[in-house]
Amino acid sequence: MSTDTTANVLPQKGKPKWLRVKLPTGQKYTQLRGLVEKYDLHTICTSGSCPNMGECWGEGTATFMILGNVCTRSCGFCGVMTGRPGNVDWSEPEKVARSIKIMGIKHAVITSVDRDDLRDMGSIIWSETVKAIRRMNPQTTLETLIPDFQGIERHLDRIINVSPEVVSHNMETVKRLTREVRIQAKYERSLEVLRYLRAHGVNRTKSGIMLGLGEQEEEVIQTMEDLRKAHVDVVTIGQYLQPSKKHLPVKEFILPEQFKKYESIGRSMGFRHVESGALVRSSYKAHKHID
Repeated sequence: MSTDTTANVLPQKGKPKWLRVKLPTGQKYTQLRGLVEKYDLHTICTSGSCPNMGECWGEGTATFMILGNVCTRSCGFCGVMTGRPGNVDWSEPEKVARSIKIMGIKHAVITSVDRDDLRDMGSIIWSETVKAIRRMNPQTTLETLIPDFQGIERHLDRIINVSPEVVSHNMETVKRLTREVRIQAKYERSLEVLRYLRAHGVNRTKSGIMLGLGEQEEEVIQTMEDLRKAHVDVVTIGQYLQPSKKHLPVKEFILPEQFKKYESIGRSMGFRHVESGALVRSSYKAHKHID
C-alpha cells in the first residue's frame, strides 16, 4: 500500500478548526463538576483538560489515575511529571471507590503512572483499587488502562484475577517510532502483554495509538493488524497534541477523512469497536466498549 498520505495530513502550522473544542455544558456535567470541586476529587478528566470531558461526564463515565502523579518513565509525548515518585498511599483504593460513589459514576476508567521503582510495579494497589470499587459500587463497570508492568506475568495476573470488564494497554505509536516516543517501552512487549491478557481470561482487551508523530499510513495499518493478531477487541486512534515545548513536536495534523479511513479499515479487520478521530482519547466512549 502506498505511503503517500500527503493529501490527508496538514503540516504543523497551528491547530486546525476541527480541533477546536466546545466548552462542556449540560446538567450532568455541571452536577459532576460541582461534586469534584466540593469534595476535592481527582480525575484525569479535569487534570488533563480532556476535550471530551463534557461528553463523557454526561454519559456517566470518568477516568481516575492512581499511584501518584509522578512517573518513573520519561515518554516524549506525555505531560505527566517524570521523577522519583512518593510513597504508595495504601488508603488510595478506598478514596477512589468513594469518589466514584459520590459522583455516581456508571462506568469508571482507572489508569496510573508507571511505577518501575516498586517491586510489584504497583500491581497490588491496582488489584486493591478494583476490589474496593467493586465493594462500594457493585453496579459500576470498569476499564483498567494499565502500564506494561515490564511484561512480568505475576503482576498482570493480579489484574486478570479481579476481572475488570475491559483491560486496556496502549501501544501509543507505530513500531518504528516506539523507541523515540515511549523510550523505556517496547513494541513487542506491549503486544505480548495484550496477548497474555486475552489468553488468560480477559474477555475484552483494548489498545490505542496517536497520530501526527511522523508515522506512515502503512505503519498505522500494520499496527492495527498486529493488534488484531493479538486478539485485541477495541482500538482508539487520535491526534497527538504537544503538551509543552519540551515534548515531541506535532509533525502533522491528520485530516478527518483519514481518521474515517482508519475507522473503516479497522472495522473490516474485525475489531468490535474502532474510535478514530482527532479528539479521540483512550477512554473516549469507554462505556460502549463493554457491549
